[in-house]
Amino acid sequence: MRWKGDLRFLVWELVFKDFRIRYRNMSLGVFWSLLNPLVLMGVYSYVFTKIFANPIPHFPIYLLSGLITFGFFTSAWGSATTSIVDNAGIIKRVPLPRQIIPITAILSNLTHLVIQFGLLLLFVFGSGIGMNVQWLWLPVVWGLELVFLFGLGLATAAANVFVRDTRYVVESINVVLFWIVPIIYTFSMVPEDMRGLYQFNPVAALILATHNVILEGRAPSTVLLTKLACVAFVAFAIGAAVFRKAERRFYEYL
Repeated sequence: MRWKGDLRFLVWELVFKDFRIRYRNMSLGVFWSLLNPLVLMGVYSYVFTKIFANPIPHFPIYLLSGLITFGFFTSAWGSATTSIVDNAGIIKRVPLPRQIIPITAILSNLTHLVIQFGLLLLFVFGSGIGMNVQWLWLPVVWGLELVFLFGLGLATAAANVFVRDTRYVVESINVVLFWIVPIIYTFSMVPEDMRGLYQFNPVAALILATHNVILEGRAPSTVLLTKLACVAFVAFAIGAAVFRKAERRFYEYL
């Protein structure tokens, strides 16, 4: 059987189901979306401005924009990876398009991103940086990042059905990834022979583009956007193909 209901209603309900469940039994509720990046920003700002005397201008904003970006990526990827197993009951009972599950798991994290981005805006305006026309590039680069995440999430969601250790592999990769994206250091500190390779990393590319727009008031470079777009669409094509092939055997393992 195929899903014959309202697909938009289904996506909306699945997105906000995750949001409601995540904060249902927490006394501070959605405030945790603001508290976590604030605590990290405070700790890292103290260490790298007082102890290591980091010379990066507007370092708290530089740091917070990187932390929010990285936090969204890791949370969305982790949610997508476990989404099929976590929703096994729905998948077995309701004849819905299975790829909707990891995609809505990723989209549900946009609610936290919007809240945290509002916090970033407070710091941006409070520092006197303000906004300019280059901010219109942010939806473009974030859209490309979502395409990449959809592909990555579809692939690892399928893999996690067959090998339940996949979620721990993803967590380990995210720990390593934190240190190979420019969050607590600048792109100029990266060895010159590694900079081209860095731009093929969609997380690093997104953080670089965000810093270009918010802190430097300029558009991301054409090279950076081209590399991000290529990796995003290739990842989506591969992830969709892997998921489509693997979903035929989901019932055997769920």
